[in-house]
Amino acid sequence: MTLTELRYIIAVAREKHFGHAAKACFVSQPTLSIAIKKLEEELGVQLFERRASDITVTPVGERVVEQAQHALEAAAGVKQIAQQGKDQLSGPLRLGAIHTVGPYLFPELIPVMRKLAPKMPLFVEENYTSVLTEKLKRGDLDMIIIALPFDEQGVVTRPLYKEPFVVLMPAAHPLTQRKSIKSSQLENETVLLLGAGHCFRDHVLEACPACIPKPGLEGELEHTIEGSSLETIRHMVVSGLGVTVLPCTAAGADRYSQRLLEIRRFTSPVPSRTVALAWRGTFPRNKAVEMVNTALSQCNLSCVKPLKAAKAPLLN
Repeated sequence: MTLTELRYIIAVAREKHFGHAAKACFVSQPTLSIAIKKLEEELGVQLFERRASDITVTPVGERVVEQAQHALEAAAGVKQIAQQGKDQLSGPLRLGAIHTVGPYLFPELIPVMRKLAPKMPLFVEENYTSVLTEKLKRGDLDMIIIALPFDEQGVVTRPLYKEPFVVLMPAAHPLTQRKSIKSSQLENETVLLLGAGHCFRDHVLEACPACIPKPGLEGELEHTIEGSSLETIRHMVVSGLGVTVLPCTAAGADRYSQRLLEIRRFTSPVPSRTVALAWRGTFPRNKAVEMVNTALSQCNLSCVKPLKAAKAPLLN
C-alpha cells in the first residue's frame, strides 16, 4: 500500500469516474486502474462497483477512502513537522469563502495578507458552504470563511465578526421616507432573494418571516423573485423590480448614483449573521491560521462588529 494508491482511490471516490480521476492525478487511466486493482487485491475487498455508466463506492470502500484521507493528512503533517524550522508562511495557502462573503471581503483581505506574508502564494475560491466544506475536509482547501452555525466533525471554527442585515431599495420607494425598517413592513413588498442552496437565503428567511416566498395573485408577479448572486439582485433593485435584504458589506449603494438606490437599517432587534474562519483540526500550519485571523481583524469593514473569541485549539 502506498500514498499514491491512496490518492488514486480518493480521486475515484470524488470523481466517480476512472478517466476523470486519472486526469486529476496526472496519470493514464490504465496506470490508475491497475494500481487500484492491486490495492483491492492486497486488502481483499472491493472498493468500487464498476458499471458501464458510472462508478459507486462500496460501503467498505467509503470507510477505506475516509481513512485514506486521514492518512494523507497525517503524511502531510509529518512533512510539516520536519520543516518546523522553516517559515510556515512561505508555502501556498488555499482559502475559500462563501459567495456572499468573498466578493466583499477578498478585496480588503488579500492586500493585508500579502503585506503580512509576502512570501506566501495565496489561492482563493468562492463557493457554496457545502462545497467548501467537502473541499476543506479532503484537503483541497486549507481554510474557509463561512457563516455560523457551522458544525463539522474534525473542523475548528473561530468567530470573526457580526454583520447586520440592511434593506436595499430603489431611491423612489415609499419606504425610503423611514429612517429604519421593521421586517413586518416588507410583508407586501416584492422581495428579491438568492436561490435555494445559498445559506444567506436561509438566514434572511429566518430573520425576516415577512420575506418568506408567497405566490402572487393571478396576473401579478410573485411576492418573491430569486437571483443567482447578490450582484444580480442589486441590479434588479436598481431596475425597480423590488427590494432586497443584504449583509451590510454587500449593500454597496455607493456603487450607484444616490438617485438610484437607498439603504435602510432594520429596527431593533437587528437581524445579523456571524462570519467565522474554519480549518481542519489536523492542519499543521498554526502560524498561517493566526496570520489569516490577524489579517481579517485588520480589514476595513466599517459596518461590522469584530468579535473577540477565545483562541481555538491549534496543533503544536
